[in-house]
Amino acid sequence: MKRALALGLIGASLLGCAADPTALEQETTYQVEWLGERPLIDRSHLTITLDKDGRAYGSAGCNHWFASYQLEGERLSFGSAGSTRKMCAPALMEQEQRFLDMLGTIQRWDVSAIEQLRLWPTQGKPMRLWPEKD
Repeated sequence: MKRALALGLIGASLLGCAADPTALEQETTYQVEWLGERPLIDRSHLTITLDKDGRAYGSAGCNHWFASYQLEGERLSFGSAGSTRKMCAPALMEQEQRFLDMLGTIQRWDVSAIEQLRLWPTQGKPMRLWPEKD
């Protein structure tokens, strides 16, 4: 009986986590872990920060990027992204372009059962991010 009660409480708490996502926080820097179906190149560093004035910015791996954004509930969209123009290794430049292209297709966000931020494009798998640790 005690075991069944304990398992029920654990199951209810896990269900609560998945069904009650945390909010997308402005002024927090999120580090990208996956772009759609592909993980990032080892040691590359892509980030997204949304400020309270409708500006998004961060690192695209090689260059710094910036764009406007709109956030309404679970809907999220980015304006055309601009970036600095530094050159890096070809693989990093390809990943950076995939990231910037994907930003333009984002239409909504959610938080997974493991509390990972997901940015969903119009088609395909999401961009997955974690809050950056200080």
